[in-house]
Amino acid sequence: MGVVTQSTTEAPLAGTAALADLVGRGGVAVLSGAGLSTESGIPDYRGPTGRSRRAEPMTYQRFVGSAEARRRYWARSHVGWRQIGQARPNAGHRAVAALERHGLVTGIVTQNVDGLHQAAGARRVIELHGGLDRVVCLSCRERTSRAELDRRLREANPDWAATGLINPDGDAVLTDEQVAGFRVVDCTACGGLLKPDVVFFGENVPRPRVDECFAIVAGAHALLVLGSSLMVKSGLRFVAKAAALGIPIAIVNQGPTGGDADATLTLDAPLGATLTDVTARLEAR
Repeated sequence: MGVVTQSTTEAPLAGTAALADLVGRGGVAVLSGAGLSTESGIPDYRGPTGRSRRAEPMTYQRFVGSAEARRRYWARSHVGWRQIGQARPNAGHRAVAALERHGLVTGIVTQNVDGLHQAAGARRVIELHGGLDRVVCLSCRERTSRAELDRRLREANPDWAATGLINPDGDAVLTDEQVAGFRVVDCTACGGLLKPDVVFFGENVPRPRVDECFAIVAGAHALLVLGSSLMVKSGLRFVAKAAALGIPIAIVNQGPTGGDADATLTLDAPLGATLTDVTARLEAR
């Protein structure tokens, strides 16, 4: 294995050059995780830029089974959306979009729900866990924009104000006192329960979406993992698929990952600077 690691603020030159050579061959599938968005101000769960979760994640079963759980979720998410909704793509997102425009990246599978790949201009993006910018009704299945829901929640709670530390999946840590009195709104079309269009704990990613992600990986000449610790099956299964097919795997992440043993190349380095350097090298050729 050609493994290069570095934990300083600059990517190692040899590792960046090797990564540029691999990406420059084209046919690259990208698998991105929360670490790619930390430079946009969205916290990560793990690694030097991460922190431990400060609240238990909402499960689908609790969400649909308890009005109080929905109140707590939407209060926390209403606060968190202010940060997620205002986040902008960073250098890493822009570099991935540039590589796609140059025909080198053939597909992007993202574990993130922040929409920053698309905001940077990337086109073929599969949101494995959905997107926070959409809301779905659990009764009529109508999808509406999160911006519209945010407006309705502000109108329904004109005197409510709270702040809290933001989690990577877009909710905030609030006290019981802060949650009390928050008013939840329902679907304007049928009165059904509204849920963010993301996969909660206790839900399964739709099988067609998973199959599409596997197809992107299987059809690639290389798999580039960006900012994912690969500590859970959700992302690791795509690395395992690439390894089983003999597809070269490159990982850029701050900190070790669960896929390092299968990697052809690993870089422990900041993603924005590393990907910008790779893109510049390839554009200079």
